[in-house]
Amino acid sequence: MVRDGYFYGVGLLAAAALLFWLASWPLALIPALLAAFFLWFFRDPERVIPSGEGLIVSPGDGLVTEAIRLETPNGPRQRISIFLSVFDVHVNRSPIAGTISAVRYQKGKYLNAMNPASADQNEQCIVTVRDGETEVTFKLIAGLLARRIVFTQATGNVIGRGDRVGLIKFGSRVDVLVPAEAELRVKPGVRVKGGASVLAAMPVRDEARS
Repeated sequence: MVRDGYFYGVGLLAAAALLFWLASWPLALIPALLAAFFLWFFRDPERVIPSGEGLIVSPGDGLVTEAIRLETPNGPRQRISIFLSVFDVHVNRSPIAGTISAVRYQKGKYLNAMNPASADQNEQCIVTVRDGETEVTFKLIAGLLARRIVFTQATGNVIGRGDRVGLIKFGSRVDVLVPAEAELRVKPGVRVKGGASVLAAMPVRDEARS
C-alpha cells in the first residue's frame, strides 16, 4: 500500500473510534467507511513485469480511450491514452527500462480526464525515458478530481521497466508517446494494468535475433 493510504486510513479510523466512544456507532460509521475506501484506493499490488526485447508496458491501470498517430516537435509518434477511474490502481510505473532524460511539470486546468483537451490543458508531469535509440514519453495528467501528481524519480535516474515512478490521486489520465515504428498491442476499449500490460513493441533488431 502507498504511504498516503495509511495517512488517510489511520486518521479516519481514529476519528471513527473517537465518535464511537463519545457519540454513537451510526456517527462512527461514516469515517469508518471512508477509511476503508482510502485503504483500498491506495493499494499497490505487485505486478509480473513482461520480459522481452523492445516491449513497452502500460504506466498505469485503466481503460485505453485512444490510440492515434500524431506529429510532435520531435517527429511522428503514436499516442496511447489511458483513463484511470477512482476504481483503478493509481500507482504509476515506467513503460521501459532506461534513463530518465527529462522531467517537466506543467501547471494547468482540471478538465475531465475523458476530455481529449485535458492532454494539453490540464496540470501534468511529462517524463521522457531513453534506452539507446528508443525514447518513450509519458504524461501523468490530473483530472476533475485528481489534484495532485506525485512523481518520485528525477532526471538522470536509471530505472527498470515496470518500476514504480509515482502516483496520481483520485482519477486521472496517462498518455504515452511511443515511436512511430512501434507495433501497437492495444486498441481503444481495452483495459490495461500498470507494469503488466504490453502497450507496444519495438521492431526487434537483427543482432538481437541471432
